[in-house]
Amino acid sequence: MFSKILVANRGEIALRVIRACKEADIKSIAVYSEADSESLHLQLADETVCIGPGPSAKSYLNIDAIVQAAKDTGADAVHPGYGYLAEKAEFAIACAENGLVFIGPTPENLSMAGDKIAGKRAMVAADVPVIPSSPGGIPDIEAAKTFCKEIGYPVMIKASAGGGGRGIRICQNEEELAEEFPVARMEAKVAFANDEIFIERFITQPRHIEFQILADQHGNVIHLGERECTIQRRYQKLIEEAPSPALTPELRKSMGDAAIRAAKAINYVNAGTVEFLLDPNGNFFFIEINSRIQVEHPVTELTTGIDLVREQIELAAGKRLDYDYDSLTINTWAIECRINAEDPERGFMPSPGTIKTYRPPGGIGVRLDTHLYEGYELPIFYDSMVAKLISYSSTREGAIRIMKRALAEFKVTPLKTTIPLYLQVMNDPDFQAGNFDTSYIGRFVPDDEDDDDDEDD
Repeated sequence: MFSKILVANRGEIALRVIRACKEADIKSIAVYSEADSESLHLQLADETVCIGPGPSAKSYLNIDAIVQAAKDTGADAVHPGYGYLAEKAEFAIACAENGLVFIGPTPENLSMAGDKIAGKRAMVAADVPVIPSSPGGIPDIEAAKTFCKEIGYPVMIKASAGGGGRGIRICQNEEELAEEFPVARMEAKVAFANDEIFIERFITQPRHIEFQILADQHGNVIHLGERECTIQRRYQKLIEEAPSPALTPELRKSMGDAAIRAAKAINYVNAGTVEFLLDPNGNFFFIEINSRIQVEHPVTELTTGIDLVREQIELAAGKRLDYDYDSLTINTWAIECRINAEDPERGFMPSPGTIKTYRPPGGIGVRLDTHLYEGYELPIFYDSMVAKLISYSSTREGAIRIMKRALAEFKVTPLKTTIPLYLQVMNDPDFQAGNFDTSYIGRFVPDDEDDDDDEDD
């Protein structure tokens, strides 16, 4: 086991990793930007290192500064959390070149997971169902028109190097394709420094289902069940739950087996997520592999009893997996709401500021992952998610009741947050019945196409 781990992240995920380190008797090192000098994760870590000014490009995305901080403090491993450098192969390589263990997948895994075209080829070879799509990048609009006539509309234009819902355009017909194709290519180049795009069939009224996987360095791969991630806004997840109200035991087994095949197809190691779309007829299709810990990992922890961050650390240290999903007792339902400092009534406009009143929810069946405290000033440079509120019970109905209570208890003023929106959802009969698809949230808030997409986890 490691003696000292540097946490290359901020906010609630930095706190989550630091706490896992403390429970394992591992020293933790927190890095921070100048804008995060009052962040809560610094107060819990054993050591702290400032790595640069507020903007992420000069701090949390600065590979050289983070690696140097790890070397200067004597760390023997680095945990990247999610976002920032968590899925950057060059960061994993830099860690290895400097004698540091990267707590996550291999650089090869990260490169494959980040290349959607290559990833789909690997899935086809592994007999994992994929959405009909172009076999490679589409070079020009004429090639795009020809291909779309073959598979039929609607279609999605996607950036090969994309992620977090960015670089996606939906086209209902050839006219829209002609308009969106050059825009999608330009966006891909700006966002990812790679203008390669591909096209796939657009699945109507889908659900978004992901399977948590764990893989050791000895060839063993397991899954820990699914998470329902269907409730989204512009491809950004808002509410997640486990298990999914849409899956039968037979479908769960089929999807879980496919997730394991997907991971084995790229020799995956450590924790990750295999993501699928599920259509109304029960057909499922591979989307991508997310090669990191997910924002929504707490719902899996609460339903399985497995500490996923602890597992990440132990797998990176060489642990051999000696259990699987069938050996677990699943008798809990968990729901997570991502609390964002945004105003849903004003197009989800960010709501930064200093917290004057902070009253966190509590009681039986409530977990709160957050870095907030009274008097804390939210920096303007970072993602607007400020907390993850999770409820859990023996039934889905019970988890919803607890979530409604917890949302009503949670007070963070004067910030505007997504709490009122989530209360509307929890009280909605269709949500309570488990009847929804990825367009569901549009019933409550408009989809403003002019908004910028944030990176998801």
